[in-house]
Amino acid sequence: MTTFVKEGANTVLDGLTKMKTAMIDDYVDWTTRCGGRELSDTNKRMIAEYKENYTITYGKKYIKITEKGGGVKAFVVGVDNDKKFKMGDILKPAGWAAPARNAARGNILEGNYAINWTGPLYL
Repeated sequence: MTTFVKEGANTVLDGLTKMKTAMIDDYVDWTTRCGGRELSDTNKRMIAEYKENYTITYGKKYIKITEKGGGVKAFVVGVDNDKKFKMGDILKPAGWAAPARNAARGNILEGNYAINWTGPLYL
């Protein structure tokens, strides 16, 4: 399932928080669907680990969202002088260190984007 973030944000930090919350909500929905209606202790542990292991790293140009042991989930443009993208644009990872620069999958400042627990959606 995919979660849709309707609201925009006034700051990058607020936008990242909304994106993180949406990804966690989607993970809870996915875990509930896979494990049945009642959350087992294993499901509860998995959800707690996902929340705990979600990290945000600020680089010179991009903000990297990762899950410990799970790889890179997304990149967010953290500058306003990129030649192709706007600040807050969500990019899929091309690898550990760089985003795919083919197209933005949404913008955390503007809202109105879909995301799931594994990261931004494919085009």
